[in-house]
Amino acid sequence: MNTTAPALTQKQQYEANKLVKRLRRQVGQAIADFNMIEAGDKVMVCLSGGKDSYALLDILLALRESAPISFDIVAFNLDQKHPGFPDHILPDYLTRLGIPFHIETQDTYSVVKRVIPEGKTMCSLCSRLRRGIIYRVAAEMGATKIALGHHRDDMLQTLFLNMFYGGKLKGMPPKLMSDDGRHIVIRPLAYAEERDLEALANIRDFPIIPCDLCGSQDNLQRQQVKQMLREWEKKFPGRIESLFRALQNVVPSHLMDGGLFDFKGVTATGAPDANGDIAFDEEESCAPAGSGEPAAQVIKLTRPAPAE
Repeated sequence: MNTTAPALTQKQQYEANKLVKRLRRQVGQAIADFNMIEAGDKVMVCLSGGKDSYALLDILLALRESAPISFDIVAFNLDQKHPGFPDHILPDYLTRLGIPFHIETQDTYSVVKRVIPEGKTMCSLCSRLRRGIIYRVAAEMGATKIALGHHRDDMLQTLFLNMFYGGKLKGMPPKLMSDDGRHIVIRPLAYAEERDLEALANIRDFPIIPCDLCGSQDNLQRQQVKQMLREWEKKFPGRIESLFRALQNVVPSHLMDGGLFDFKGVTATGAPDANGDIAFDEEESCAPAGSGEPAAQVIKLTRPAPAE
């Protein structure tokens, strides 16, 4: 296994520095915006061996050096005994970093294979088993925050998956409380783009562990949504950024969830309301100039003239 990153040219080093600064800025901003890490926290960073979790650990370790608060980091990996899993890679990598870590070994693979019929997807049960183990270990280690490596693209994909297949306007939050009410889960990479994380992985030469060792096929639905978003961005540059901003700019009064907005209680007050509807006004296209997005078409309805 290569233990050192390949040498970079001067131009490559310049671009690499820009990339690292951008990612650290984005992660720092996400931490501040959602109060993800507080003084005295013990952050358990979950490592899968993929590029995203490696990048998360790399960035958090760097930010801790200059952070205005003190917090601890411990790396965690769950070895689920997938066939061919190289169980030496993460311990070797983390030992070289010189940081505290814990490798939990639980043969969930055999459990899933025994319970799930051949040919059926194993991901759902595997995920539930993994989540339970993570919460248990976090409690045993005294971790106050559990950090996961999901990024901006994951969040958008989840939004569309829930709309397309779940009938819910629901995404992937940057911070949440676990279902047992005992843990806080954070996603510091919420503002980071997957392509930037891929570039960082190449620069750092992370020892990536394949994610398909269990033999289960990739989630087909997620792959389809991922491809859809990539095609949108290619055809209409800036669309993904606009979609992501929409996650932070929700207007419940202009949706249809009575649990979020009291539609039954809406009455005319006779007074101007800045948040009132402008349904009969002609709105300009929201598409930014030069984005390639088609401008909105305003259709005017007119009453036909009475017959002579």
